[in-house]
Amino acid sequence: MTAPARTVAAPGSPALALAAQALDVVVTRGWIAEEALTAVQVPPELRGAVRAILTGSLRWYRRLAAVVQHLQQRPDRKPQPLLHALLIVAAHQVIYSRAPAASAVNIAVDAARLLGCAPAAGFVNAALRRLVREGESLFAQVDADPATAAAHPRWLFKALNAAWGDQAADILTAGNESPPMTLRVDLSRGTREEALAALVAAGLNATPGLVPTALVLETPVPVEALPGFAEGRVSVQDAGAQVAAWMVDAQPGERVLDACAAPGGKTGHLLEHTADLEVVALDSSALRLQRVESNLLRLGRQATLVCADLSAEPTWWDGRLFDRILLDAPCSATGVIRRHPDIKLLRRSTDIAGFVRQQLALTRAALKLLRPGGRLVYATCSVLPQENREVIEQVLAGDWGGTRLLQARELNLPPRVPRGEGDVQLLPRPAAVGPEAASDGFYYACLQKGDGPHHGA
Repeated sequence: MTAPARTVAAPGSPALALAAQALDVVVTRGWIAEEALTAVQVPPELRGAVRAILTGSLRWYRRLAAVVQHLQQRPDRKPQPLLHALLIVAAHQVIYSRAPAASAVNIAVDAARLLGCAPAAGFVNAALRRLVREGESLFAQVDADPATAAAHPRWLFKALNAAWGDQAADILTAGNESPPMTLRVDLSRGTREEALAALVAAGLNATPGLVPTALVLETPVPVEALPGFAEGRVSVQDAGAQVAAWMVDAQPGERVLDACAAPGGKTGHLLEHTADLEVVALDSSALRLQRVESNLLRLGRQATLVCADLSAEPTWWDGRLFDRILLDAPCSATGVIRRHPDIKLLRRSTDIAGFVRQQLALTRAALKLLRPGGRLVYATCSVLPQENREVIEQVLAGDWGGTRLLQARELNLPPRVPRGEGDVQLLPRPAAVGPEAASDGFYYACLQKGDGPHHGA
């Protein structure tokens, strides 16, 4: 006897269908995940579920795609893009979610119908049931390739191993984990201990983080649930990003340029860290500057917002040199992959040279705006030496009139921040190291401008 066809989609199938559509947008159009979620018009009640499925599928995409290839009727021919995306998100649910495997398969079959792929529903059912039966052996085959097992693009897998040797395994592991939710406490308005007590009173457990302003939540929560967030007493910011304010080490009354300032987290921290600063927050995107303005409004802080390209002729500049400059340069973002797993699909090895050219141009432009004796902090969220130490070496190879890289002993850094030889490279650390050491991947170098004439441009 044949079971009657279901006329009502299984709960969970609309979210899976939308996640498949969003993944298809990322893969075929090259859009970032947030743009893809906007494009597929996810209803508010499904946003959390769709984002979770999409994020997990992007995180493990390269490993899942290799297995899905074995599940196809013709392994040498990829199915149409939307169906392929559905198989990826469904495989993620089967392997990585807590849902019972049989339920995940039924949801995927109904999702195929919702996506207009009803003729392929039987194939989806058969492929996923084979995954349930033979998953262990299928993954053993694809995991024989270490880059596939690590779910990272081959070029990045090789680059990380070449740059970091034994530490690369931890970086790769961290890149496949859910990121910690870390808070920044405004110490000008209360102690970290007071902020921690307020969290505990609200039923939220947290642990002091890498720097004196950081608290790492045991479990992520919506920002609306954070006591003190609406009033600006706490903000969400990775501990590694919080190091920037200590690197800049601005003094009261100084004029500071926050170049490439959006979305404004570091701008706000600079103002919290040092009283009586004159801060200019510059960004080339008017839309992104709106986020800086919004963040400063919540924090109750003020800065001069300027929409301009730092590397272009500085028509925005009033001619007054800056005492300190923070240049958070555009980069590959290879240090924040666990927060933005779409980077694994969208970034190419050929992108790095373009970032380096941009980083060099911005750093040289920023040095022209800095007073003699002033400090320029060069920062990226990259873990690739080409974008970090090698950029600084190229800048200093120019004639900048005695400009030099400050050594770790000359910097006023919190004690637990790892020091390099004149620079700071924070690497993404797996959750196993504990919240006290939790950080994304960030690079910092502090240049002190010399007093002599320069011809570094």
